[in-house]
Amino acid sequence: MDLITHFVGYIKNEKRYSSNTVLAYFNDISQFSEFLIKNFARIELKNASFRHVRSWIVSLMENSIEARSVNRKLSSLNTFYKFLIREKIVKFNPTEKIIPPKNKKRLPIFIEEKQMLNLTTNIDFGNGFIGLRNKLVITLLYGTGIRLSELISLKIEDIDFYENSIKVLGKRNKERIIPFGNQLKIELKQYIIERAKVNSKTNNVFVTEKGLSFYPKLVYRIVTHYIGMVATVEKKSPHVLRHTFATHLLNNGADLNAIKELLGHANLAATQVYTHNSFEKLRNIYKKTHPRA
Repeated sequence: MDLITHFVGYIKNEKRYSSNTVLAYFNDISQFSEFLIKNFARIELKNASFRHVRSWIVSLMENSIEARSVNRKLSSLNTFYKFLIREKIVKFNPTEKIIPPKNKKRLPIFIEEKQMLNLTTNIDFGNGFIGLRNKLVITLLYGTGIRLSELISLKIEDIDFYENSIKVLGKRNKERIIPFGNQLKIELKQYIIERAKVNSKTNNVFVTEKGLSFYPKLVYRIVTHYIGMVATVEKKSPHVLRHTFATHLLNNGADLNAIKELLGHANLAATQVYTHNSFEKLRNIYKKTHPRA
């Protein structure tokens, strides 16, 4: 029995791994084995050294394999060689000294300002309960930057129409007050009038047409549908509107610390990711407009 089959049989018996994980292990280790055969005079897996693993990692990176995928393959090899050591087939793990490549930070996906303006001013949501509710879902997420869970748990008594603000209970039960504009105030009042006609036993702001509690899948469905009408971003979710809220504030000169407080972030590092979006926007403007770019 070859080493890969022996290892795969072992992890299958463990019953801790999904079939997809087992297949990933098999593919990753097989790829490394093929690399050794092709590039190092048919050297076997049990004789691989640090140099061989490093060469494979370099080869993957040179072929534009993302760091995230490379690190997964490296993790597969690490698990494989730990198993071989335990089985007393090899004496050392050739992956131990390998420094994994850094994962490229993914920039938050957001909707352009003109697209959000189109969505909030030109799209017809309808004037009944469902239309007013669905539009409020969009405008409240975008207008305040609250999380999905915060939207669902928002109570009617959490809205202060005198101060134009909502009270939100965020992560770690941390309470924060978020202001909102006059247009959102109008939409909130219109919706609450319609909501009163729905027989609901909950005091949550958002309910279904039957008066039942709101749930995440429904919010996702609403957001995905309406974002899809104005934008072609690869991801359409409530969190994209939170990213959009923060990015638009920063692009229009808001202080980073103020955005941190509005979002309810525990530290500034979590908020600073939005500066990358702003820098990318500046970079694109520079490339398009500067004669020496």
